[in-house]
Amino acid sequence: MTTTREQGSLYTHIENNIATIEFGHPASNSFPSQLLQRLEKELLLVGKNNNVHVIVLKSEGEKAFCAGASFDELVAIDNLVDGKAFFLGFANVLNAMRTCGKLIIGSVQGKAVGGGVGLIAGCDYALATEHAAVKLSEFTIGIGPFVIEPAVSRKISIAATSELTLDATNWKNAYWAKEKGLYAKVFETQKELEKEVELLSEKLASYNINALTEMKKALWIGTENWDTLLAERAEVSGNLVLSDFTKQALSKFKK
Repeated sequence: MTTTREQGSLYTHIENNIATIEFGHPASNSFPSQLLQRLEKELLLVGKNNNVHVIVLKSEGEKAFCAGASFDELVAIDNLVDGKAFFLGFANVLNAMRTCGKLIIGSVQGKAVGGGVGLIAGCDYALATEHAAVKLSEFTIGIGPFVIEPAVSRKISIAATSELTLDATNWKNAYWAKEKGLYAKVFETQKELEKEVELLSEKLASYNINALTEMKKALWIGTENWDTLLAERAEVSGNLVLSDFTKQALSKFKK
């Protein structure tokens, strides 16, 4: 079941020291800015909850995991201030994932594009189905995956990020993503995926919370400059989205 709400949906369920955050949007689980802001705040809020030992991040439905940022909002950008603010949406979510203090398990049931790939890379451990192909198609509309690149490169290497970015029109399948390190395991069905996520999150939730917290810190050492870096990258994208190339490309897609 997927939401029909124009601004999408975000629900958090906390049970047995596990916080499951589930997002949804009728446009292939894409993110309007308002929904990104809600996710950012929710991650930080749950991170401060002493009753939460681990976070599970998932999306609604059985098809796409996440189609990235809202296409309608992207098309409407006509100045640098709005452009930078738009791309800061995913930057702020990635920084919340990085600093929330809780390990995050990603449950990826379907395809991910652009910012959706960034979300997966921001998880500390991601599990997927064989339908969870990935693509970074930003070059095709005159921009690039600048905001999410640090997260993606950190997870799958510069070489794999380059391959994914430059081959902008083709999907990489879930097994490619597993080989590169984006996914820890790939399952044939969503049912198998959900069972494994449940088992793993239960195990993690039973461990010493202080050990989990210290491990979260250790895993993200070297990213302390991301508050500044991702904001700079958002400005780069905000400038590019105003180019004639991008405006023409978006008009073709819209038609």
